[in-house]
Amino acid sequence: MPKFYARRRLSILAALTGVMASIAVFNGPTASAALPTPVSAATARTYLASLTVATEDRTGYDRDLFPLWITQSGTCNTRETVLKRDGSNVVTDSACAATSGSWYSPYDGATWTAASDLDIDHLVPLAEAWDSGAGDWTTARRQAFANDLTRPQLIAVTDNVNQAKGDQDPATWMPSRTAYRCTYVRAWVQVKYYYDLSVDSAEKSALTNYLASC
Repeated sequence: MPKFYARRRLSILAALTGVMASIAVFNGPTASAALPTPVSAATARTYLASLTVATEDRTGYDRDLFPLWITQSGTCNTRETVLKRDGSNVVTDSACAATSGSWYSPYDGATWTAASDLDIDHLVPLAEAWDSGAGDWTTARRQAFANDLTRPQLIAVTDNVNQAKGDQDPATWMPSRTAYRCTYVRAWVQVKYYYDLSVDSAEKSALTNYLASC
């Protein structure tokens, strides 16, 4: 076989292998939740070192001070947009409500086929944000935080897992899937850094320890 054709054949095989690998990665369970990729562990460690350490203050907190699930596009609000983003083969009706699909919850490794089994988790909870500085924000900034699709802040997860998490920070709650914990703390630090939120001492210690093993 001439060298030209041999090289061409090898390049075609390599391209096909790459396509198949991409398909396998896309369909893999860890890839089906499409949280925006957080910063690296090294960057997260740098960000964490720069965050203000302060005692949390929940005085005046009210969830309604964070306007939720605003319209993102057409008839789709933030919740519906995240469900479409994080699911596989998601079908929606004219109101953008998911009528079918499959969702993998990276916190606990469960797969669901009904949107009603999923909550959209604020990775840094609203109450935690309030405690850490959001109490001084304008309503517009709190709305942006509560509906942020650009930072790794919103993700579709098993509803009762999200409810068990509540408003806890990484000092007292982490995903049960240890394989996801590095992603989780990198995202947590990135969100806190972007929004200039403080950390308390126990939270910083926990984040430092988790990031050290990333």
